[in-house]
Amino acid sequence: MTQSPSVTASNQVIDTMISLTRLSNAHRTIIAGADSMRCYVSLKRRGFIRLATPATCNIPRKQHSVGLIAGQDPSATIEAALTQISPFLSDRAAIAILICPSERGLGLTIRTRLQNMGFRIEAGVRCDQGLVLSAYRHGLARMEQAA
Repeated sequence: MTQSPSVTASNQVIDTMISLTRLSNAHRTIIAGADSMRCYVSLKRRGFIRLATPATCNIPRKQHSVGLIAGQDPSATIEAALTQISPFLSDRAAIAILICPSERGLGLTIRTRLQNMGFRIEAGVRCDQGLVLSAYRHGLARMEQAA
């Protein structure tokens, strides 16, 4: 049985997100974006069990160590997804974001937004569906205490 190109590209994005965030079964993961349910199902099939979306997780307690934003969305939606999952992410969280190739100039907007949230971009990997950025938050609690 052969897989369609969109399924193969989707698997490539999921594989890239897993490797960039160093995702394991021990991590609590929150997923947002237009393709969040496809990403959720794909990760469940791979054996990841500690998954949630903002809709399925009632109270944001900074309990998730990994955030994934998947989907071919315009910048406003990606920024909204960042704002939506930010309260769920811990002080030392990792995040991976899929950016559509048709969105020129979006990288700077997302970079600024991530920096304002206490993240530092670590890597960017090109995939068939676009660019996957990964960023890590290092000790946000220390920054908030200093301020």
